[in-house]
Amino acid sequence: MAGNDWVNSYLEAILDSEPGNIGRDPAAKSSLLLRERGGFSPTRYFVEEVISGFDETDLFKSWVKAAATRGTQERNTRLENMCWRIWNLARKKKQIEGEEAQSLAKRCLEREKARRDATADMSEDLSEGERVDTVSDISSHGDCARSRMPRISSVDAIEGWASQHKDKKLYIVLISLHGLIRGENMELGRDSDTGGQVKYVVELARALGLMPGVYRVDLLTRQISSPEVDSSYGEPTEMLCPGHSENISENVGESSGAYIVRIPFGPRDKYLEKELLWPYIQEFVDGALSHIVHMSKVLGEQIGSGQPVWPIAIHGHYADAGDSAALLSGTLNVPMVFTGHSLGRDKLEQLLKQGRQSREEINAMYKIMRRIEAEELCLDSSEIIISSTRQEIEGQWCLYDGFDVILERKLRARIRRGVSCYGRFMPRTFIIPPGMEFNHVVDGDLDGDIEGNEEHSASPDPQIWAEIMRFFTNPRKPMILALARPDPKKNIVMLVKAFGECRALRELANLTLIMGNRDAIDEMSSTSASVLTAVLKLIDKYDLYGQVAYPKHHRQSDVPDIYRLAAKTKGVFINPAFIEPFGLTLIEAASHGLPIVATKNGGPVDIHKVLDNGLLVDPHDQQDIANALLKLVAERQLWARCRQNGLRNIHLFSWPEHCKTYLSRLTSCRPRHPQWQRTHQEAFDAPEPDSPNDSLRDIQDISLNLKLSLDGEKAEEENNVVDGGLDSVEGKLENAAMRLPKGVVRATVKANEQGNNSSSKFLLPRRRKPIFVVAVDCDTDDERIGVIQRVLEVVRRAGPPGSGLILSTSLTISEVYSLLTSRGVLPTDFDAFICSSGSDIYYPSSVSEEFELPFTLDLDYRSHIEYRWGGEDLRRTLVRWAASIVDNSGQGEEEQSVVAEDEQRSSTYCLAFSVKNPERVPPIRELRKLMRIQALRCHVLYTHGGSELHVIPVLASRSQALRYLYIRWGVELSNMVVLVGEDGDTDYEGILGGVHKTVILQGLCSAATPSRIRSGRSYPLEDVVAFDSPNIVRTEADSIELGLSKLGVLSR
Repeated sequence: MAGNDWVNSYLEAILDSEPGNIGRDPAAKSSLLLRERGGFSPTRYFVEEVISGFDETDLFKSWVKAAATRGTQERNTRLENMCWRIWNLARKKKQIEGEEAQSLAKRCLEREKARRDATADMSEDLSEGERVDTVSDISSHGDCARSRMPRISSVDAIEGWASQHKDKKLYIVLISLHGLIRGENMELGRDSDTGGQVKYVVELARALGLMPGVYRVDLLTRQISSPEVDSSYGEPTEMLCPGHSENISENVGESSGAYIVRIPFGPRDKYLEKELLWPYIQEFVDGALSHIVHMSKVLGEQIGSGQPVWPIAIHGHYADAGDSAALLSGTLNVPMVFTGHSLGRDKLEQLLKQGRQSREEINAMYKIMRRIEAEELCLDSSEIIISSTRQEIEGQWCLYDGFDVILERKLRARIRRGVSCYGRFMPRTFIIPPGMEFNHVVDGDLDGDIEGNEEHSASPDPQIWAEIMRFFTNPRKPMILALARPDPKKNIVMLVKAFGECRALRELANLTLIMGNRDAIDEMSSTSASVLTAVLKLIDKYDLYGQVAYPKHHRQSDVPDIYRLAAKTKGVFINPAFIEPFGLTLIEAASHGLPIVATKNGGPVDIHKVLDNGLLVDPHDQQDIANALLKLVAERQLWARCRQNGLRNIHLFSWPEHCKTYLSRLTSCRPRHPQWQRTHQEAFDAPEPDSPNDSLRDIQDISLNLKLSLDGEKAEEENNVVDGGLDSVEGKLENAAMRLPKGVVRATVKANEQGNNSSSKFLLPRRRKPIFVVAVDCDTDDERIGVIQRVLEVVRRAGPPGSGLILSTSLTISEVYSLLTSRGVLPTDFDAFICSSGSDIYYPSSVSEEFELPFTLDLDYRSHIEYRWGGEDLRRTLVRWAASIVDNSGQGEEEQSVVAEDEQRSSTYCLAFSVKNPERVPPIRELRKLMRIQALRCHVLYTHGGSELHVIPVLASRSQALRYLYIRWGVELSNMVVLVGEDGDTDYEGILGGVHKTVILQGLCSAATPSRIRSGRSYPLEDVVAFDSPNIVRTEADSIELGLSKLGVLSR
């Protein structure tokens, strides 16, 4: 036990402190075997109290077994083994703490260096006044003088908003994937996924649906048709019935209101925990995309004069929904908003501090690294980050590479001054406390004497009161109420200990524990069962029968009655969690006139600043918890003052107040929407043609009628028909001449000339069934063209009439053209080309026979993906980084550059770098981290078997390009068949998932430098791709027809 002297000393002190040791042999006193010597109370204290600090729950069970063993030798052996487990646990914990300390120090150094680099690029200094963020956040409630806060009713709040926004008709999309979500009788506490977040998103959707100016709110979640859960979770749509309000807008259409929309994804007959949803995220995105596109058209007919009404924002809740919202936001080109609720990096640090699991074990159990990467993507993609408390921003979001409070303030100050940010972007953070529904609060509870109001009430007592009262010997004593699921982080065990060991508190009060719903402890999850078992053992240990209530069942509608019962007895509500992201139950309790005792870690600090209705405690200090509870229960004047303060200030947390602030933030975002114009709507809606061969490659004129500026701003037009002359288009194209391949520019201009001088229409290949997408990332051109030829041959021979073809690749369009012509493949054999890793889309052009490259560039797509693109400023940073990567392995030789800019393969939205020695460059995640720390938002990936590095816009990828074509062409994603190899570029995982069908060609790309490409992922591919999906099949590379036959997409 060398190096752990503190453990030795503690164990020896325990043995020495026992009365039986006095006068014994000194040699025996130093024994570390914890042998049976009579009294074991110090050792019991060590096991129960000290070991609990390590959160090793099995040790107490070992102690119980050892103490119950009759044989002295066997008991001593068990105790000795337990002693060594304690020592190993302590050593493991110290090792993890040391590693985390080194990691934290490294992170601080990297962040400081990034700040210096960013400041060096942003050469204009800020004045002292600009260094302070002058944009006020909604969280400033706590800094206001409470005496000046007027009482504002919900009616007044809505009427004020209505007078300013009565002409708006907004469409808002909320996403919350995990848990069981329904509008009524929510099963909160059923499991760890069905908790406060479920209640929050449902009430937010309902409240937004009642706000003037909001036409429709969709809350998207998972459809679950499983015998494990109620059938209501399998209903595709559920309207959230609004409460009574006189302020509902008069302009109500048949699709207006708030709805829960359930999208089927993942196994249809299983309810999955949130950690198991990751492989099915892409499938949800495709399903949600179909719903939003359909609803946008429906709303367009109702309120948009025939034009689609796109969402004003897509709001993701939690990491899984945030990841989905980022992909949807990029596809639809609409603003994204994100609320984390609980953050992965903070949870990882808390688990590591406990010392029970290594980082690898935590990742295996919680898929924590995939969650953290999703949260980093949310920072890259979001316009707004909404937090409940300032602590969440300053204490949790600052753990992420993509967020820095100091850099955010500098960037916002530069934006206000109209000064360039040099390609750097940071999401705006706003603190908006969750709202509270007051329709369940009895008016009498808000003012006047509680007992008097209850005594004169004509209604019978709620049934839940009897369920709780039956536990108590003296039910008239004040009730200490805790309402939380049985989770270790909720710290319920510490609460019971504090209550059990404080005699004065036991004499004055009862304790009520509402710990979710259960039928049998054995049927609960192991974590919940262990917490509940520990609580029951403590009740028995302290003989708390008749003083503690722990009912097995309650309904969501019973919760207000439980608060009322606690207030009637002049009780106290307590939230003793180790850390609480916000603390919605504290607001609910305050609205019923209950003073609070809450943890000082997290959101309760901000709530207490506003309400001033209780005391904050250290959740790790048992005595502090007991003293605070005793103080509020015993001092009647303090209790009354806290009750009055809470009721006086609770209006600041009402849903109308929340929604007013929320909508004001949303409407401040720069409006974005799909960037193309439907030039001929009748072509899109044309009846099915007789010939199945009408497609993009069969039309003589494929003019895109480009009418968009290169900065992504849409031209102001009243109609869908582009009737401008060549001057309006040619001028914009000439500005891009230096950015596009020479031949492509000429072809694009020529296409527009013919499009404006003819009456032909741009017919879309929407009736292609199916569309085959060749996305095989081969290392050599021979392999690549071989696959293309085999696919062409199979499609021509056995494919359905009118099948479509798309080539998706990391090659440039020039390389694609050279590759195709080298084997006599015509560009017109394809409908589209997704090039440069998804940063460009080209279409074959029949107007460029006299030009170099027969392709037309989709400039709409470029304007679609340019969001947060750093451009030349990003390129300069990457060039500096490339210069710093050198190979100094040779003895006596000069340092050799490892990474160099590849100008031939670079384009406006793809910065290419050649990698001379793939083994000498850092993993892709390190480069992503570097870019995020400097607030440069981009998508970094290795291509060409690891010999090429591509940096493209953050929301650009080959999978996103397919979704763009789905929106533009109107084809069904389920009609797409994607062919890939066994491995591929860094974006390989994104291509596999979704509702499209996938054929994995075995034997191709299996040796594509996996050490470079796979190292970009900090999680196994199986964690994020459902390889057991019926939409994914495997076949040999020379048996493509067999694989397609398995999917049923061939006609013969």
